[in-house]
Amino acid sequence: MEVRHPVHPEHMQLFDTEDLREHFLVADLFVPDKPKLMYSFYDRLVVGGICPFSPVLLDINPSVIGASFLCERRELGLINVGESGTVIADGVDFNLEKGEGLYIGKGTRALEFHSKFQESPARFYLNSAPAHTPLPAAKITAQEAEAVTLGESITSNKRTIRKYIHPEGAKSCQLVMGVTTLEPGSVWNTMPVHTHQRRMEAYFYFNMNEDDLVFHLMGEPSETRHLAVRNEQAVLSPSWSIHSGVGTTSYSFIWGMAGENQDFGDMDHVPMSRLR
Repeated sequence: MEVRHPVHPEHMQLFDTEDLREHFLVADLFVPDKPKLMYSFYDRLVVGGICPFSPVLLDINPSVIGASFLCERRELGLINVGESGTVIADGVDFNLEKGEGLYIGKGTRALEFHSKFQESPARFYLNSAPAHTPLPAAKITAQEAEAVTLGESITSNKRTIRKYIHPEGAKSCQLVMGVTTLEPGSVWNTMPVHTHQRRMEAYFYFNMNEDDLVFHLMGEPSETRHLAVRNEQAVLSPSWSIHSGVGTTSYSFIWGMAGENQDFGDMDHVPMSRLR
């Protein structure tokens, strides 16, 4: 499990491209039959991916999280961005099609990941955050998720936000998770921008072709930077950073948050005039 330490916003102003990518970009998430996990000190969120050609057991290094299994004192949210697959949580099977999600609560000991067809494997993107109480596992489909459409075609930012793990959906201790899908012809996400001092966030971009990319905007509003992000790569967004982006085509992204609260609307809007 890779470990990443936090970056002070004034320190980030000195970063070149490689420094930015080293600290904030999470690539190569889907290694066949090998869980890829990254532990961030931003609200201690774990970001990861699992691509099981054969059955994969999720084992972790106890020295990183101080526990013998991932969910001993943590909760887990995941969304399948690949083909049909199954997650077995303490002996209970959850079949997940592409776009379906799963919440797994504190205390779940055994986690096993399967693909229905080896030639077209599932790809499970996951977020995990500390949890204080056990809550029941819950499967979430895109049709069941709370959905809201924002933006306009004329401003190239028409998009649908689907909330999977949140207080009015699949309950969790602190993790909030969902999917945003841009309509054809729209390429901007989260513009105008915002920050939220009480939560960090991770973005996972997907549904792009190999030659497409998103320029992910980050940094303090007066000190913006960008990352060139490819398909199925993730970005860490500290609480002090904006998180927006523009793509060469329409795309989708999974957002996951952890921190002081679960209020989706608790954000600090940034006037366009402040951006530099």
